[in-house]
Amino acid sequence: MVQDFRDFIAKGNMIDIAVGIIMGIAFTALITALVESVLMPIVAIPFGEPSFDAIIWTINDSAILIGTFITAVVAFLLVAAAVFFFIVKPYNAYKARAGETEEEPSGPTEVELLIEIRDSLASSGR
Repeated sequence: MVQDFRDFIAKGNMIDIAVGIIMGIAFTALITALVESVLMPIVAIPFGEPSFDAIIWTINDSAILIGTFITAVVAFLLVAAAVFFFIVKPYNAYKARAGETEEEPSGPTEVELLIEIRDSLASSGR
């Protein structure tokens, strides 16, 4: 059982996953710092505060922290935009370039092969 686990780890997929997780954690810290230190203060310029946490609705002694939710939504949208522009879009461009350089193998399609076999059988008298 231990040998099977070692073989599983040694295949390389676990290493790729571990590297992806570590890079994801580092990227999360980077994007969080970007959102909190750069983007949210820019969002605060028209509103006068770096977050919307001060927006509170009070109903019958209950405080509804709507501003905290709005801040989380804005942060999420900024993180999603950063992930899209820094990871997804470059990756898709890379895949498109890689797809253009690879040549499709030329040869008959499955239908053409079946037609050729049918015609060959018909001409041989079977």
